[in-house]
Amino acid sequence: MIECVPNFSEGRDWKIIEAIAGVLKKFSGIRLMNYSGDDDHNRSVFTFLGNQEDIVEAALRASDKALDLIDMRAQTGVHPRLGAVDVVPFVPLGRTKMEEAIDAAHLFGRQFYERFGVPVYYYGFAALNSGRRELAHVRRGGYEKLAEKMANAEDTPDVGKPVWRPESGATAVGARDVLVAFNINLKSDDLRLAQKIASLIREKNGGLRSVRAIGVFLESRRLAQVSINLIQCRETSLQTIYDRVEALSAERGVEILESELIGLAPKCAFSGTTPEKLKLTGFDSSRLLETHLQDMEILENTKCFC
Repeated sequence: MIECVPNFSEGRDWKIIEAIAGVLKKFSGIRLMNYSGDDDHNRSVFTFLGNQEDIVEAALRASDKALDLIDMRAQTGVHPRLGAVDVVPFVPLGRTKMEEAIDAAHLFGRQFYERFGVPVYYYGFAALNSGRRELAHVRRGGYEKLAEKMANAEDTPDVGKPVWRPESGATAVGARDVLVAFNINLKSDDLRLAQKIASLIREKNGGLRSVRAIGVFLESRRLAQVSINLIQCRETSLQTIYDRVEALSAERGVEILESELIGLAPKCAFSGTTPEKLKLTGFDSSRLLETHLQDMEILENTKCFC
């Protein structure tokens, strides 16, 4: 049992998003649990579940559709990205071991390049060298610096020739634990404030454990956002993150407007809190990973995520 959460560099054109979703809905071997798109980040996130063979093939077919419909030469957005098929992580669930997710990531990466000729970088537990464990390191410089990056001998792809294909860019493929994507919108249009808060809560800067964060500006709403990835909810809860962002904002006379989840989250992320306390928008039980596992009658074989 493996979860796959591919991120594609299109969040505005719902014809494209639904076309990708249609591929996954028609693939009988997997269960599509959630998908969403965002105008300002200009990316869509899909979450589906299946065995290794089916999950890899479904991800390849969805990527085929995305590469056919997305042209990076016309793509803009506030979220860091490398290519049309930006990142494809594989997550072990239940009794599945991380080694099986790593195998799925490596199999996908090889077949992805063979079918589409798009270079692949491995990250997370699937990384082939320690310098590429962190996705942020792999994506450093983004799409705009990718051609220059691939020309550097130390930054060549793990799979494929370092050939610049402007329409598709490159793809990061990884294996990781369950991750929570959590955004907090401020009652402010101050991008620098969001960036400062993000820098203070980041683990690498001495902030909160397992927290990765950036500050971005949502042009469509004229709001500053702290965009967060929580990579281990057993180490830091969403309430802890929210309280820290709230305190740092209050020091500068700014309040939190709302927060949002991207994709699904495990129940353990809500330890000691409620969606209401987090000012969470668009939330219901379908956003909990356990809800889907329960529906599939496999929850009893699933490890506790926290």
